[in-house]
Amino acid sequence: MHHEPSPHAPADEPVTLPTQRAAGCPFDPPAGLAELREERPLARMRYPDGHLGWLATGYSAVRSVLADPRFSSRYELLHLPFPGGPEGPPPPAVVGDMTGMDAPEHTRLRRLLAGKFTVRRMRRLTERVEEITAEHLDAMERRGPGVDLVEAFARPLPALVICELLGVPYADRERFQGHAHALMSRESTPEEVMAAYAGLQEYMAELVAAQRAAPSDDLLGDLARDSDLSDDELAGLGGFLLAAGLDTTANMLAHGTFALLTTPGRADALRADPELAPRAVEELMRYLTIAHTTVRSALEDVELEGRTIRAGDSVTLSLEAANRDPGRFPDPDVLDPHRTATGHLGFGHGIHQCLGQQLARVELTVALPALLGRFPTLRLAVPAEDIPLRTHMNIYGVHRLPVTWDEV
Repeated sequence: MHHEPSPHAPADEPVTLPTQRAAGCPFDPPAGLAELREERPLARMRYPDGHLGWLATGYSAVRSVLADPRFSSRYELLHLPFPGGPEGPPPPAVVGDMTGMDAPEHTRLRRLLAGKFTVRRMRRLTERVEEITAEHLDAMERRGPGVDLVEAFARPLPALVICELLGVPYADRERFQGHAHALMSRESTPEEVMAAYAGLQEYMAELVAAQRAAPSDDLLGDLARDSDLSDDELAGLGGFLLAAGLDTTANMLAHGTFALLTTPGRADALRADPELAPRAVEELMRYLTIAHTTVRSALEDVELEGRTIRAGDSVTLSLEAANRDPGRFPDPDVLDPHRTATGHLGFGHGIHQCLGQQLARVELTVALPALLGRFPTLRLAVPAEDIPLRTHMNIYGVHRLPVTWDEV
């Protein structure tokens, strides 16, 4: 249904970013985004610091900005869209943080890393993902019904896999997981974020020194041996990959399970046909869009959707609204594991599209059907409305997911 803008809200009246999700709808984007997308897929937006920029909610607008080199990702050029955050632009990206870089610096590091996510390495990691998944399901079975799936399965699995990829001793996991959590929380102060980065850097520096002395055949060892990266760059890249690979996949595993268990018939569809997993994973990425929002800054005047975005304007991109655009995905609010969800923006798009997306796909495609297959009666142990949601985090999901099952 089309809503006319009310006379009290003229078409160019600046909006603020909707962040409040409707009660009882843990998988839907914040209410207000859909209406905006229908009326004004590219709208003027008032930022919490007073900046007058833009909010893109339509699929074509969001995808266009992500693909356009006239928009920058450099943190220090961005105004942040979330209320209650730090005032003013963030500090520039630390060494190795590719998310906050533009070409050509970004291109050099991206090219270097992209060559390391080889088919051979992915195949070897797939075998380890299968082993690690089986070990954790065995442990759950031994413990018996009643676990927090986040603690027992969703968090340790990607942590072990990323350790495996980089050559990080798993014994050190607690140390870096704390730092990663502080980096991902929207409630962290700038000081806490910087302290977490410093902690990660310090840890990675120790690891880099060990790899320089005796390079392993893991990703960091490869880079230590084959590239002209400085120790700082190597440590920075390692820290960046570590933080990026932990939180996102852990939340997709937990939140994806939550969605499959509470949407009638979805878990059974995957149990009945595990071959459906690759398609179901793409659909979950689209439907949940846990990396929900990102920002770009115009480096020059850009014409988009009939509007002129001026140099210096920040554009907030609602990936979650774009992935629910009915103009791109029919019946977008339905979780359909049979859908072909190609073109979704769950991994982003353009030069910053998720570098580890193939690894994430391997983890999700292996782990979700294995979990559902091992526990045919898996279900929530508490009412769905009691599941604590990560509403103030850059990566959405659940804090805990209490589940249970019938013992055979």
